Amino acid sequence: MSAKDFDILRQQMLVEISAGTFHVSNVLGKTTLDERVLTAMGKVPRHEFVPLELQPYAYANIPLPIGFEKTISQPFIVALMTDLLDLSENDTVLEIGTGLGYQAAILAQLARQVYSIEIIEELAREAKQRLRRQGCSNIELKIANGYHGWSQHAPFDKVIVTAAPDLIPPPLIHQLKAGGKMVIPAGLPDAQQLVLLEKNGAGRVTTREILQVRFSQLEETDPGITSN
Repeated sequence: MSAKDFDILRQQMLVEISAGTFHVSNVLGKTTLDERVLTAMGKVPRHEFVPLELQPYAYANIPLPIGFEKTISQPFIVALMTDLLDLSENDTVLEIGTGLGYQAAILAQLARQVYSIEIIEELAREAKQRLRRQGCSNIELKIANGYHGWSQHAPFDKVIVTAAPDLIPPPLIHQLKAGGKMVIPAGLPDAQQLVLLEKNGAGRVTTREILQVRFSQLEETDPGITSN
C-alpha cells in the first residue's frame, strides 16, 4: 500500500473515532475528544506499529494481534484513554504495557516525557526500533513488571495502563503525583471497566468507571511475570 492509501485510511479512522465518541457522549459528558489528541492520532502512522502482514488493517477500529498473545488496542480506545489523561505538554507520563509502541508514540506527541514498561523482552526491543524510526526521542523504555511501576522516575503527572489487574496496583497509585490522573482497565476478565483515577492536591483518590472493556490481564503475584 502507498503512503497516500495509508493517509486515506487514517482519516477514515478519525471519523470512526469521532462516531465512537458520540456514541458514549452521555458517559463522557462531551461529544468530541480533545483536538490535540485527534491531531496526534492523525499524525502517528499506526501501520508502523503492527506486524507487516497486518498493515492493511492497521486503521480498522479493531484490536490487532502483535504476537505473544497480545494486541494493539483498537484506535477508539487508544484515543479515549489518551483523552481521559488530559495531558499537558509539560507532563511526565508512565505507561504500563508498551507492546509495539503505538500508544507511547501518541503520548510522546502530547507530553514532555514518557516512561514505558514492557514485560516481554522481544516486544520491548521491537518497540524501541519502531519508535526510533518515528523520531520519538522523549520515550524511555524498560523491561520489567509494570505492576510495580518505575519508582526511579516517580512521581508521575499521569499514568496509563494497557493491561487489566483485578484491583488497581497500590504502587501505581503511590507513584502518581497529587493532582495527577491514571487511566486503567480493572476488574475480573469478564467484568473489566475502564477507570479514571484522580488524586487531588491532598492525596485523596477518587475513581470513576467510564465503560466496559476487555484487556489482557496484568499479573500481580510474581514480579517476573507480568502481561502487557
